[in-house]
Amino acid sequence: MNAADPWKGYRGRAREALQSLGGRVWADVEIETETGTFVGIILPRSEQADDRHVVLKLPTGYNVGLAVDKIRRIAEHGFREAKYKIPEKEFPFDPVKPKVTLLGTGGTIASRLDYRTGAVIPAFTPGELYGAVPELADIANLTTIKLFGVFSENMGPEQYIATAKAIGEQIEKGVDGIVIGHGTDTMHHTSAALTFMVQNSPVPIVMVGSQRSSDRPSSDAAFNLQCAVNAAARGPIAEVLVCMFGPTSDSYNLLHRGTRVRKMHSSYRSTFRTISDIPVATCTPDDVKPLRSDFRPRRMDRNVTVDAVFDDRVAIVYYYPAMKPDIIWSLIENGYKGIVVNGTGLGHVNKPLYEPLREACKRGISVVMTVQTIWGYAHMFVYDTGRDLVELGVVPCANMLAEAAYVKLGWVLAHTHEREEVARRMLEPVNGEITEREPPDGYLVFQGGLPEVEEFLRRGWR
Repeated sequence: MNAADPWKGYRGRAREALQSLGGRVWADVEIETETGTFVGIILPRSEQADDRHVVLKLPTGYNVGLAVDKIRRIAEHGFREAKYKIPEKEFPFDPVKPKVTLLGTGGTIASRLDYRTGAVIPAFTPGELYGAVPELADIANLTTIKLFGVFSENMGPEQYIATAKAIGEQIEKGVDGIVIGHGTDTMHHTSAALTFMVQNSPVPIVMVGSQRSSDRPSSDAAFNLQCAVNAAARGPIAEVLVCMFGPTSDSYNLLHRGTRVRKMHSSYRSTFRTISDIPVATCTPDDVKPLRSDFRPRRMDRNVTVDAVFDDRVAIVYYYPAMKPDIIWSLIENGYKGIVVNGTGLGHVNKPLYEPLREACKRGISVVMTVQTIWGYAHMFVYDTGRDLVELGVVPCANMLAEAAYVKLGWVLAHTHEREEVARRMLEPVNGEITEREPPDGYLVFQGGLPEVEEFLRRGWR
């Protein structure tokens, strides 16, 4: 490859700079710039990349882009064309170990970077996963099934239904646990959907992803995968769970209930948090330690209820000041059957929305209220606005998260469109989407600068 094109992926000014200064792709170099000297390997560029930078893989494993206009000298000290392919080894079978099935939907749980396009290519077969994370063989016998290969923003009702059915099939076949590889951006939507669609499972159903791809030194992929496989293979909790970093270091993961979890940061590895409650357990590659006792335990039978249906004529409307009523009218006119309103405070919207909300309820559309404060309950009998909305037919959904309310409403509407029955089923908890009360340690915000928080951080927060 390099012999044919020593400047693979580079064009314009960047290509001219490499040609004139003697740099080539995969060369081990020292590059002197106006701002300092950098040592590393010149990487090929994505085909969609600009022509103003040369990309260098540093000894730390991180990449840096160097502006071509500031490069003064390139000295080549060696050449080693990288093969960014995860090695594949035969996954060893041990009849004593539990059987775990990994269902793949996409994401970066084990992956490599394609420097031609800049895309992350997943490793998925048992052999690839064993080559990437050999410790998995110490935990379980792993089988993999690729359901989809999509980014999590492209997961939706069609994928929820197919995943739920695949889970049911694997349980019937006698697996000891199920792991679902999933992109992190909408993992909390899917975990809620699967909680409603797969009930009374005898084995753990553990969703896992990674915030950083496997080719990065700070990747959480391998640790997350080991923890998830262990929770599925040996853990006592037979529920839909999300398994991701607990603290920012790789000391343990948290197992979150599928209906009470939310992604809370765009890039932190410890991004997933249980909202208005506490996590179900902590987890490492060797152990699962429950934090609460009300979980559904693992069983030896193969009985499971798969109710994989969804009416996708549902929308979430995030209320904002001065919102115009035409948004609600549009949903009515386009045939939507359910609306989740994410209201302010205890569950409020402005008066111009009253008339379309009244008409929506009159036409048989189920309208439910959640709160955009994230924590807390929709209490709609405190202020006149809330009372007015209830009178119109809006149903407060207690402390259900908006995302959980959206997928539950779609699931309920697939069974019935009768508004009173929809309201009854929405307020009947399936597994933790509504809690009787929020514990004091279910609401913790570590606000820097406060003396008590700073003291806590000094004492060992990692």
